[in-house]
Amino acid sequence: MPQVYKIAAIPGDGIGTEITDAAVQVLDKLAAVLGDFKFEWTTFDWSSKKYLERGWYMPDDFKEQLCKHDAIYFGAVGWPSVPDHISLWNMILPIRNSLNQYVNVRPSRMLKGVVSPITQVRDKPSDLDWVIIRENSEGEYAGHGGTTHGHASHAIATEVAVFTRTGIERISRFAFETARSRPRKKLTMVTKSNAQRHGMVLWDKVFYEVAKEYPDVEHDKMLVDAMTVRMVNNPQSMDTILATNLHADILTDLAAALSGSIGIAPSSNLDPTRGCPSMFEPIHGSAPDIAGKGVANPVGAFWSAAEMVRWLGKGQLDSVADKFIDAIENVISSGVKTRDLRGSSNTKEVTEAVCAELEKVLKK
Repeated sequence: MPQVYKIAAIPGDGIGTEITDAAVQVLDKLAAVLGDFKFEWTTFDWSSKKYLERGWYMPDDFKEQLCKHDAIYFGAVGWPSVPDHISLWNMILPIRNSLNQYVNVRPSRMLKGVVSPITQVRDKPSDLDWVIIRENSEGEYAGHGGTTHGHASHAIATEVAVFTRTGIERISRFAFETARSRPRKKLTMVTKSNAQRHGMVLWDKVFYEVAKEYPDVEHDKMLVDAMTVRMVNNPQSMDTILATNLHADILTDLAAALSGSIGIAPSSNLDPTRGCPSMFEPIHGSAPDIAGKGVANPVGAFWSAAEMVRWLGKGQLDSVADKFIDAIENVISSGVKTRDLRGSSNTKEVTEAVCAELEKVLKK
């Protein structure tokens, strides 16, 4: 009997529904070709449309419902009729925090057939091959702060960034382990400790303490503003990158742009203890401007799906995930790609091409 993986699908809003449908189609094709496992899907309509109808995104027992599954596949959340902070704080952040998903992993490299806007990387694509580790539960996304006299001319708003020794230590250790597992064994840590003299200084202090446990991993530190310059001018100098919640959120969008398009970038929200299901999603948003047109790039969704397969397999499905990505690259290289990648194909055409390519690469 094939292994059954129970997946909670949360399509969300806009192109989130389109790329989730595409990911489900491709994952089911992957499972059908192999025959060793299959996916059992449960779809949750926790969308902005439903929020406007009923006044809430997720029910109070959302954690209990999600924890009945082996993993979560997420599309995108956000719609113009709902302020962004409401959709974010009523959907994605509660899931990450409640399910102990304190690690966000965002690989960024040049896929075959994709062109970088950087001349150096166009000439030598291997110069851009990073894994960015984002602390996923603290910092400015901890939710501390408030507004006083909000309707007055002298309104005061505070945003309190929270950093704990425990949070910094566990994400630093995860980053070092990731760096150790890669050929270059190199880790770059990013903060802003020259200006943020409390939380960021604690980050530096704890990071260097953890570094002593990994003498085999080369490490260095960058201030976040200087890091943006280094990513553009000297991409080959980095491999694994660790950054705080807010800084990594910004840097990974830059990384996606440098590697060709935000439409191809994946992410994994992990509970390393595996006590709760982890969540996988492309990093792009709901893109209301192209929603419903069938032109969204599903590659970020597919790459995220491949990372979900890798996680579910606990090391046993790594080769399957690698072949999945090979199939994606083969399709892009053949010229079947969406317009953000300078192509003319639509979502359906890319999806069907990847399904067909999976049959080829998996049967080799």
